[in-house]
Amino acid sequence: MSRLTLDIAKAMIEHAEHEAHQIGVPMVISVVDEGGNLVAFHRMDDALLVSIDIAQNKAWTSVALKMPTANLAEASAPGAELYGINTTNNGRVILFGGGIPLRSENRIIGAVGVSGGSVEQDVRVAEAAVKSFETMMVDAGA
Repeated sequence: MSRLTLDIAKAMIEHAEHEAHQIGVPMVISVVDEGGNLVAFHRMDDALLVSIDIAQNKAWTSVALKMPTANLAEASAPGAELYGINTTNNGRVILFGGGIPLRSENRIIGAVGVSGGSVEQDVRVAEAAVKSFETMMVDAGA
């Protein structure tokens, strides 16, 4: 079974940071394991302070609910089946994009959370991290 290591998390962060530089937005990037425990964390120079907690909570939410945080907006709207979920878990549940689970061998082994730009920019940078993770898993034969 593949597992998320610090070396993998650091490589993911490097790719995410490169993407953030490409779009000109300083970001906070967080990588957690399958239990939502912090593996690696990076705050680019001048990234918003509020993004520290948001990035970590996006990663945690993505692992806890086993889905990208972008999928929660519609499901948690007033009248929807998950309305109010953001008030649970001491407010850690994030309802907008930038958190994406990491899958290996059909299991979630962690997640990445990105914050600092618009939701679209956060998702783009998180997707760059996920793409690098998937490439590493293929190269490792996982």
